[in-house]
Amino acid sequence: MTPRRAIVLLSGGLDSSTCLAVARRDGYRTVALTVDYGQRHRAELEAARRIAQALSAEAHRVVAVDLRALGGSALTSDAVDVPKGRDDAEIGTGIPVTYVPARNTVLLAVATAAAEAEEADAVYVGVNALDFSGYPDCRPEFLDAFREVARVGTRRGVEGRPIEFRAPLLHLTKAGIARLALETGVPVGLTLSCYDPPSARAGSSVVHCGRCDACRLRRRGFAEAGLADPTTYAE
Repeated sequence: MTPRRAIVLLSGGLDSSTCLAVARRDGYRTVALTVDYGQRHRAELEAARRIAQALSAEAHRVVAVDLRALGGSALTSDAVDVPKGRDDAEIGTGIPVTYVPARNTVLLAVATAAAEAEEADAVYVGVNALDFSGYPDCRPEFLDAFREVARVGTRRGVEGRPIEFRAPLLHLTKAGIARLALETGVPVGLTLSCYDPPSARAGSSVVHCGRCDACRLRRRGFAEAGLADPTTYAE
């Protein structure tokens, strides 16, 4: 029996890379899908390419959707600074300026289209409801709502073959994600989580700033898991 196919949204970060490894472990043939939405941390596009290759994705698709034209986020506008040096209490309060308006809605819509075009049975996404920096589109109720949208708004859905939406990291802490990444063979040193990586400016190897929210959550995850962190941080 031919293994089923899954679309995996892959940014090149720790979470999405772990999702790709989990999808392979689950027995799926994987197509990695990276969305170039005009993000300031464009080094993640190259990280995604490396991860897709390292984890033997069947294919790696890159789709351009220009959210920079809309702005509204520190990740899509050079006029807004990426917050750095925030403590855990600040990170866990409110919705930060790194929230990109409706980004996960857009990304999941693109992944749904890819799943229909590729005749894939599942979409994997690395949303997380615990260490989620306050983003509203990382919560279980958002994912449940999108499942219903896809069920009623796609050919597969109305034909009774709905696409499965899998979020294997949804209820894991960052420590749990770090453990799962190593268990499933993710080459963690190749992943890039940083919102403002020095490598994006200097053209160097994978280096994280060490001070943005994403870096702080990543560092904390490895520390709480009691695992060596292979990440290079500038600070």
